[in-house]
Formats: sequence, C-alpha cells, structure tokens
Amino acid sequence: MIVRELELDLDAFEGPFDLLLALVLKEELDLRDVDLAGIVTAFLERLAERDDLDLEACGEFLVLIAALLELKARALFPEEAAGLAELEPEEAAEELARRLAEYRRAKEAAEWLRERLAAEGDRYFRLGPAPLAPKVETPLAPQEPESLARVLRLLAQDPPEVSLSHMALRFPPVSQFLERFRALLQRRSRFDFDAEVGDMTRLEQASAFLAVLELRRAGELAIEQAAPFAPIRVSRVAQENNDQQERTAAWTVRSA
Repeated sequence: MIVRELELDLDAFEGPFDLLLALVLKEELDLRDVDLAGIVTAFLERLAERDDLDLEACGEFLVLIAALLELKARALFPEEAAGLAELEPEEAAEELARRLAEYRRAKEAAEWLRERLAAEGDRYFRLGPAPLAPKVETPLAPQEPESLARVLRLLAQDPPEVSLSHMALRFPPVSQFLERFRALLQRRSRFDFDAEVGDMTRLEQASAFLAVLELRRAGELAIEQAAPFAPIRVSRVAQENNDQQERTAAWTVRSA
C-alpha cells in the first residue's frame, strides 16, 4: 500500500494524501483547517481492509503524520513557537524529505540486523574464562583470633531486658473513691454518677465505677438505671424506698 495514494474525504480537503501534502507545503491549504484525526482514521480503515500488516506503509505514515502534527502545533500555538524559525515551503519540504530519508536508513539498518540474526543466531559465545585458564586465588587478609573471640563473646551475651513500664496502665486507687462517695452520700441522699465523674479520665472513671460496685456489694448504697446506657443514679440505702417516690420529671427525661 502506497501511503501517498491514500484517498481522503475531509471537510477541508478531498483527494489523495499526496496532493494534501503538496498543498500544505505550498501554503495553499491552511493546515489548521485539516482534521488530522480523520487522516489517521482513513489510514486505519484502509489498513484493516488488507489481510497482512504492511509495516513499511505504517512507518512511512507515522513519519508523515508526525511532521503534519508538528506543523499544525506551530500554527495553533504561535506564541510558544515564536522562538522557532519560520520554515519556508522549500525548507518544510526539505525537512520532510530528511525525515523520510532517516526513516529509510533506520529501516535498512533493521533489515540488516534481522539478516545477521537469521545467519548467526545459532552461534553461542563463551562469556567466562576458558576451562584451562589458571584459577586466580584471592589471598585472605591477616586475621586476628583475639578480635574474633572478642566479637563472639559479645554475641553470646544476653541482650538487655526491654522495659515495658511505659506501657503499663496505672489505675488510681479505688480507696480514694470509696471515701469520696461515702462523704458525698453523707451530704446528699443521692447523686448522678455521670455528673460526678464527667471531668475525670477514663482510668479514673473505671476506678470510680469499681468503688461504686464495692459500696453496692457492701450494702452502703443503691444503684438505679432506667435503661441501658442511661444515667446511673446512686443513693443511700436508707433513702432507697423514699427515692422511688421522689423521681422528678427532669430525672425521667435524662434517663430516657
């Protein structure tokens, strides 16, 4: 397939690819109006009609379409291409011919390499020294047995014990909360556990809850909770029966 004879049907041009190149190089056709994607699509459709892949035609087409893309980019972005010398039609034609010549040289070199591979592909070359070559022995550096024994003794020592003290959880003593809740119940008949421990840390809250459970086990106080996850109400045992009658509307709302 000859690429230059590729028939094109574009919005700005209709005819063979060779004529399009000639009009562009002579500046009789503005390359900015040419749909280069349509040229690629036409070439791929023509290529799909053939049974075998024509690598030579593909390479020639890539060179031509790359040159057109460069020329169109210069025309679309004049500010970025201001530093580049403007090519005259003759210079553009020479540049295109030079690129085609470079492509042909690369193609001939690839063909030559393919022929060499086919002719000499069954030859193998030895990469190492010959079998009868004398072996080179690398002399060892002077050794010090005392240094080796000293290093072995260091390796035999037990490693230092790793301290995990920084990872231990330090719970506040439960006894201080026992005294605190006993004194609180002496002043008040009942209190809200969440309100009393709201400003404490998690560890302090855990110790305070253990203190409440300990006092409950000893029978010194009573615990009430209207629903799961509702506020915990703590009261003196002597006031437990009276407290059942003294629930206010505010306490019921908070429990809900």
